[in-house]
Amino acid sequence: MEDGGWVHVPRPAEKDYWNPTAVQENSNGEPSSQPLKLIFTSPAKYWTDAIPIGNGRFGAMIWGGVAKETLQLNEDTLWTGIPGNYTNHNAPAALSDVRKLVDDGQFTQATKEAIKLSDHPSEVYQLLGDMILEFDTSHLKYDEETYHRELDLDTATTTVKYSVGDIEYKREYFASYPDQAFVTRLSGSEKGSLSFTLYIDSKMHHHSFVQENNQIHFQGSCPGKRIPPRLNAGDNPKGIQFSALLNLQIGGDTGVITDVDGRKLRVEGADWAVILLVASSSFDGPFTNPIDSKKDPSSDCETAMTSLRKLSYADIHAHHLDDYQSLFRRVSLELWKSSKNVLGSAHLNAEKQIAADESVPFTGSENTTVSTAERVKSFQTDEDPSLVQLLFQYGRYLLISCSRPGTQVANLQGLWNKDIEPPWDGAQHLNINLQMNYWPALSCNLKECQEPLFDYISFLSINGSKTAKVNYEANGWVAHQVSDIWAKTSPDRGEAVWAFWPMGGAWLCTHLWEHFVYSMDTDFLKNKAYPLLEGCVRFLLSWLIKGPGRYLETNPSTSPEHMFIAPDGKQASVSYSTTMDTSIIKEVFSEILSAAEILGRTDDELIQKVREAQQQLPPTKISRDGTIMEWALDFIDPDIHHRHLSHLFGVFPGHTITLQKNPDLSKAAENTLAKRGEVGPGWSTMWKAALWARLHRKEEAYRMVKHLFVLVDPAHESEYEGGLYSNLFTSHPPFQIDANFGFSAAIAEMLVQSTVKDLYLLPALPRDKWPNGCVKGLKARGGVTVNVCWKEGDLHEVGLWSTDGNRIQRLHYGGRTVNACLLSCKIYTFDRELRCIRTYSLSQVASC
Repeated sequence: MEDGGWVHVPRPAEKDYWNPTAVQENSNGEPSSQPLKLIFTSPAKYWTDAIPIGNGRFGAMIWGGVAKETLQLNEDTLWTGIPGNYTNHNAPAALSDVRKLVDDGQFTQATKEAIKLSDHPSEVYQLLGDMILEFDTSHLKYDEETYHRELDLDTATTTVKYSVGDIEYKREYFASYPDQAFVTRLSGSEKGSLSFTLYIDSKMHHHSFVQENNQIHFQGSCPGKRIPPRLNAGDNPKGIQFSALLNLQIGGDTGVITDVDGRKLRVEGADWAVILLVASSSFDGPFTNPIDSKKDPSSDCETAMTSLRKLSYADIHAHHLDDYQSLFRRVSLELWKSSKNVLGSAHLNAEKQIAADESVPFTGSENTTVSTAERVKSFQTDEDPSLVQLLFQYGRYLLISCSRPGTQVANLQGLWNKDIEPPWDGAQHLNINLQMNYWPALSCNLKECQEPLFDYISFLSINGSKTAKVNYEANGWVAHQVSDIWAKTSPDRGEAVWAFWPMGGAWLCTHLWEHFVYSMDTDFLKNKAYPLLEGCVRFLLSWLIKGPGRYLETNPSTSPEHMFIAPDGKQASVSYSTTMDTSIIKEVFSEILSAAEILGRTDDELIQKVREAQQQLPPTKISRDGTIMEWALDFIDPDIHHRHLSHLFGVFPGHTITLQKNPDLSKAAENTLAKRGEVGPGWSTMWKAALWARLHRKEEAYRMVKHLFVLVDPAHESEYEGGLYSNLFTSHPPFQIDANFGFSAAIAEMLVQSTVKDLYLLPALPRDKWPNGCVKGLKARGGVTVNVCWKEGDLHEVGLWSTDGNRIQRLHYGGRTVNACLLSCKIYTFDRELRCIRTYSLSQVASC
């Protein structure tokens, strides 16, 4: 298992297909950017100090302890429960009553009555367990100054190093997607210096045993019902079963492995050790009851390990790098705070230049003695742009790590969870959180990572058609606010303000269309997107009813998690035609009409109905204080700083309100954001950043970016609103992963915006904060790859290419607009005046 000195030679990175003139003229062969690494100078004290790694399905949190190392493990199919019945035969009568109350203006009573539309809660995301390594007591005397723990985003590898006396110990961890394994390599600098005890433990019901003197089998089960389980065993169905298999190999002349108590392995006197870990479960899709599953997780683990043991450590690591870097290295972002820096110059030269300017502080992440947490602490003062780069790329790293083809959809915590009862069940929330998880997938060039979302929407459409038919006597399919691995589509339990919101599926469907306009993949549009859009639209047409005026309306209707003051002076949540409802419906109607035109289905009866209904949707209205109205009536808002920005959906991520077509509504949207304020959880902060960016308000967008850089103390996290933990997980609080993804999407939105025909360059660039920079590999609608570099706050050069056919793009910058004809597989470079200055074939640098 020694790597034998092999060197991995990576494939050419997509971000390197194009370079601006400045890079070509000034390159001196040295790295042009700081290492993309999260740095820690001590072991983790809290879970949010640990380092997350994952292969989409299998994840770990690495604590980096010295005498005792804990690797907390997750597998994405481990949930409570079994397939559910997501229908309520009493709902139609309750729906009729609620609608009557809304029609009569009795919103408070309608809110109380709407609780009859609620259902049972979602199931709960679980954990696998902990892989634990215990070292002898000499490790307690390690030299604290030598301790170093890091996550290298470029290699998706975590390293822990420290010294005990004259011996340096090193641990390396990575999670391989191609080989579906979690891999650990340990070594000491002196022969025979490595000794430790290894075992797996868990909070879950489990047992483990040693086999063949170098393997540990671990088997467990998830509860068949939410925690706490019922006492009656007959009412506790068999839940998801799971297994893990650990294989230990060591090297060195003196190394030995012994069995300890039948469930632990003890290593003595080895030079190095490699631990391979695989895991599997009996989950066989959301429609198969675990008791009926034909999957044998223990057998699956045995088969996987047999294949894995045929590979060397070097082979597995090379497979991992080749796979991961083919995704991660598509995009680069470099930002320079000092105007003295030259695009493309080496980082070390940049450090000297900036150091010469005493007015510009420099925080160099190449100094590995400075922890990432310390850099976050100092951001409010130094506003180090390299930390923005790091957090942008960290969001991309996390998406690659928790959502890959064939895995489950990223949940509220992505993949990582330490609790049997995680916050908000760790469940998929469909009223912003799940959607935000996938905001960077397209613009940040990770479209493959969206595949689990499309699989999930397909599952929702199957259960959702039953919910629509039984609960609402409607066509098509519906999904509400909260779901789970079983594709729950009925309302959540409890009050309507959070439980009742039947637009979750419709919002998700906008991701189908966005995938098409970014990829221009008509096969995807025809075979995947359109059938799901069609079912969604059939529900929306059924759900819309004729109001007392000339408009169609949604009734009942809520604005997610937000109350209003009803005419009787009491707080209520249920009314009709909230702005978010109508905004999402307008978006979906527009998308299916465009899709039908592309697919030649404009004469379909459904499309005719959509055209008729589209003309009868209520307009977005402006309230008396100049903001966008959140409800159909201009109710008093009891919480003007509420975290949700639902009524601004049409601005972002939607497209029904634009600066170009709707200047009055855009101004009202600005007023709305100003009224909402800056305080809020991490995901809300990032939604605000993206909204300000879409409105081309660079100062406000940057202010929200800066607002996120507050270091959260896990011991007192309830005292914070938003912020970052030391491992750069974003805080609600507690941890929710959505803002990590929202951050990457917001930065991309500040630098590039697009329609299928239009490309807006640096629309919200904070020129005084990032006067020089370069982003390469972002994607734009229309199937175009975008590379932009700027100097002294002004556009320098733009590189564009398309591999999916010829494109006509309108380029917009600084009040100028030019038409550009992009021939497929050619790279075009434009200068600051948007003049094409050179072209060359993409086939010179990549297969095309």
